[in-house]
Amino acid sequence: MRIRRIGVLTGGGDAPGLNPALKAIVYRATAHDVEVMGLPDGWHGLLDAGIDEVVRLEDYQVRRWDRDGGTNLGSSRTNPFCVTVPGETRAHDRSDEVRTNIVRLGLDAVIALGGEDTLGVAHRLSEKGCPVVGIPKTIDKDLSHTDYTLGFDTALRNCTSVIEQARTPAGSHHWVQVVEVMGRHAGHLALWSAVAGGATLVLIPEYPFAYERVYELLTQRLTRGKQDRRYPRYAVIVAAEGAHADEEGVVTLDASRDAFGHERLGGIGSQLARRIRRDTPFDSRELVIGHSQRGGSPSALDRIMGRMFGSAAVEAVRRGDWGQMVSAQGIGPTCQLRMVPLSQAVSGLNTVDLECVYDTDRYTAKV
Repeated sequence: MRIRRIGVLTGGGDAPGLNPALKAIVYRATAHDVEVMGLPDGWHGLLDAGIDEVVRLEDYQVRRWDRDGGTNLGSSRTNPFCVTVPGETRAHDRSDEVRTNIVRLGLDAVIALGGEDTLGVAHRLSEKGCPVVGIPKTIDKDLSHTDYTLGFDTALRNCTSVIEQARTPAGSHHWVQVVEVMGRHAGHLALWSAVAGGATLVLIPEYPFAYERVYELLTQRLTRGKQDRRYPRYAVIVAAEGAHADEEGVVTLDASRDAFGHERLGGIGSQLARRIRRDTPFDSRELVIGHSQRGGSPSALDRIMGRMFGSAAVEAVRRGDWGQMVSAQGIGPTCQLRMVPLSQAVSGLNTVDLECVYDTDRYTAKV
């Protein structure tokens, strides 16, 4: 089949590395005389309400995109299999509308850049006969069957910088500084940034913690610092938003859920700081990095991986590798790229392997 026109979309949370990938897609497609159509705001761009905003992307337009963070196509958490109409409580399956619009726009293929949810939709559409190829993107680095997902390295850089800065006021005032970072199911970002930023403890979703063990470790550190000025008199705890105590559920901002059924996580940092102030003699402050952790221009690694993923996705389209995702074995210019079925990529999560974490109890807290 001769590929003449492809559509490209970015779904879910924005992440540095998306724009470098988009640029690479346009450049590689143009080299093969293939037209690229930008689909706005994720899967919304293939619903009737979004197709009027579809734009053609040409190489001169995207020339500087690799320097931009976020996504210049826009994003959303639209789930075409579960669309809620204003004024109605029942959700509608509008996936057939997506299929119709792929044909209506004359698209021979769709490249979807996203995480578990966006690529989960891609997988379900591929089962319905849609020609879809995926590119992994999530700062949580929790997609399975790939060693890298776009956005992780830049988010790691941003979180590490904040953790380092948080140590200054914590050291000046002898605080326990709790820094909350993203990570719903996987603690990669929390663990890596805690180690890189020199944090005292890290709490991750894979390893439920006990408050008493946290207090014990803080007491050991801060008591020694009070008795001997050669040792620190402050502590920094990094907590993933999905971290939770034994026999307690995750902390949520409210009871709402998105189109994929996810709760809005957040608040474990505030809860832990409050408990430390209440249950120990130590003062504590919380700092929630929030969405800025995935902001700013992409790191060198995210630019490299974006370029490699984007180029590989176009070649996958030309081969007709439908229902598959570009996967990296290794990280960087010398990594190996291969295609894996989307069914495998979204079948489970890539979580922190606790058996591979050196001296686990140094970085986590549990009785």
